[in-house]
Amino acid sequence: MANYSKDCQNVLERLATSKNVLISGPPGTGKTRLLSEIAQAFSEMLVAPVTPMSPPLHAPGARVAIPAPLPVAAVPGLAHLLPALRKSSRQVFRTVFHQNTRHRDFATGLMPNVSRTPGDPDFIITVGTLIKASEYAKGADAASLLIIDEINRGPAVQIFGGAIVAMEADKRLAPDGRHQRDTQYFDLLHPTKNLFEPYALPDDLYIIAALNQADASVEPLDVAFLRRWEPYILDPDITTLRTHLGIEGAKAVVEDLPAVPTETKEVFEASVRAWEKVNKRVSLGRGAEFQIGHGILMAGASPSMPLEQALRVCVSGWAKVRAHIQEVFFGDTRGIAAVLNSVNPPVFHPLKLQEATFGDDFRYQLQGPTHLDEARIYDAMRAISL
Repeated sequence: MANYSKDCQNVLERLATSKNVLISGPPGTGKTRLLSEIAQAFSEMLVAPVTPMSPPLHAPGARVAIPAPLPVAAVPGLAHLLPALRKSSRQVFRTVFHQNTRHRDFATGLMPNVSRTPGDPDFIITVGTLIKASEYAKGADAASLLIIDEINRGPAVQIFGGAIVAMEADKRLAPDGRHQRDTQYFDLLHPTKNLFEPYALPDDLYIIAALNQADASVEPLDVAFLRRWEPYILDPDITTLRTHLGIEGAKAVVEDLPAVPTETKEVFEASVRAWEKVNKRVSLGRGAEFQIGHGILMAGASPSMPLEQALRVCVSGWAKVRAHIQEVFFGDTRGIAAVLNSVNPPVFHPLKLQEATFGDDFRYQLQGPTHLDEARIYDAMRAISL
């Protein structure tokens, strides 16, 4: 697993024991990228075939027999526990939850037969992603990984239905497919028999989901539902950001940011410092889960690009940062201004908080451009970083 990140390896180890892992973190921390990496690692996790144990070998003159060696993993470095390590038939299933996702889309259910011809039934029974992944994992020498992105953007509890309990690791079928004492069944509309039957999930079905728990536009997940998952949290990482931008040591080199940048590293240094201050203020004003991830400022950025291009990249990245702040502090203009350091700003800050009165009440307005262009983005970042 040397070619995979530590996060990837950590999640795979958790999947092996817990069966269900929930990845969360602020936007821009790499959740979607990690899902893709895990999917690739799971697919490539092939092992040497399991063969019957050969009898112990006896060396002439030796006093004891030497046991025959066990098969070892074909992938170097797989010495630790990983999901379905001995299964050679592996498949990844993917889905994304949204407001219109229903139980029938995820498990089974009735839906109108929109392509019916005379004599065909008016309704058909759908087979959703969960059941497809489950049935695959019940096959001989098989294992499946179900990836659910944006799990909190749909009514997750209703979508899972009875599977919310059956998904727990100790409520599955035995590794050989047999019923166990604690196996949990739920009613499932059989796709061919047209009737409800008890259904249980297999041992080698692994479910991984991702969410942005601080998303202000959706409701938080049910606590009882969250207990069925092992959490894995991704945090904003300044080291990753600095390494990507090629300014690991720039903070010592560029101790005081110049009024006018002459090098790309000065632009990126201003961006990183401002991002760090924004996250500290957001954590104080709303909570650490509402921070913005490092990936927002990494897209399209390279330490080798010229100064003008670096400014354009920062314009794009900081437009997303500003939009995130406005969503998190929606309706709180003074809070937005505080995060952007524009309450009592330095004179070169393009954004300034203005107070006015409406009747007998105070009103706040953030004065300045709605779009920070290449000519103003450096001044804004330098001011925010103070």
